[in-house]
Amino acid sequence: MPSERELRRRVRSIKNIQQVTRAMELVAASKMRRAQAAVLASRPYEERLRTVLNELAPYADPETSPLLAKREVRRVGIVLVTTDRGLVGPMNVNLIRAALRFSEQQPAASFVAVGRKGINQLRRVRATVTAEFPGIPDRPSSTDTNVIARVAVEEFVTGKVDELYLAFTRFVNTLRQEPTIRRLLPFTPGEMEGAQPPPTLQYLFEPDPETVLNEVIPRLIEVAVFQTILESKASAFSAQMVAMRNATDAAGDLIDDLTLSANKARQSRITKEMLEIASGAEALGKG
Repeated sequence: MPSERELRRRVRSIKNIQQVTRAMELVAASKMRRAQAAVLASRPYEERLRTVLNELAPYADPETSPLLAKREVRRVGIVLVTTDRGLVGPMNVNLIRAALRFSEQQPAASFVAVGRKGINQLRRVRATVTAEFPGIPDRPSSTDTNVIARVAVEEFVTGKVDELYLAFTRFVNTLRQEPTIRRLLPFTPGEMEGAQPPPTLQYLFEPDPETVLNEVIPRLIEVAVFQTILESKASAFSAQMVAMRNATDAAGDLIDDLTLSANKARQSRITKEMLEIASGAEALGKG
């Protein structure tokens, strides 16, 4: 059994760690609130763009845009969005496992990796990675994410992939984040998330539906990728806050256990010393 001094030393060390985890929890909570506000504010914009595309599609010829062209699926591309740092619980592990399982079900797959955790894991499993994007800021702008969208679109337009998917962690609430894989290209307006019934009113588009369609689709791709990054950031900060809270609570439980053990060791030492004193006094009295 460790001595009382060793136990007290371990208690001091764990208290120092607890202070660090508590500070990290507060920082993550502050970042989470900003990220949550950003992701909730941007969702209606993406949904409105999808609604516009759904209303526009019946009046446009799908063959006029390469982003609507359906091909035989021989290779798929997956934009995998993970974090750059750890301390987010099982978030990255669950997402990477889901993305790899999905890729195994495809004829062939390649990845556009966003975030160092995903990049490192894809290297370990020797997956095909066509582009890497580490170091996305905690508060990303469209400038940071548009380059990812351009690379993904280029992969599809040049025929390197026949379908393109987004793999990310969707923010539901502070305690719940869901690994999500959603098709990005080719667009099928009637099957898209949030699709609306065909419009009953006849719309007039200037200069023509095809031109408007070719302008809306690239914007929607950029917004979809930007929204994906925001979802991942909000999920990461939520998972980090929960992980640091759990670590702080676990440290407190361990401190209580070690303090109890130290008190028992102290009591045992005092009892032993009292017995030694009593035995010595008894021996002197007999002498």
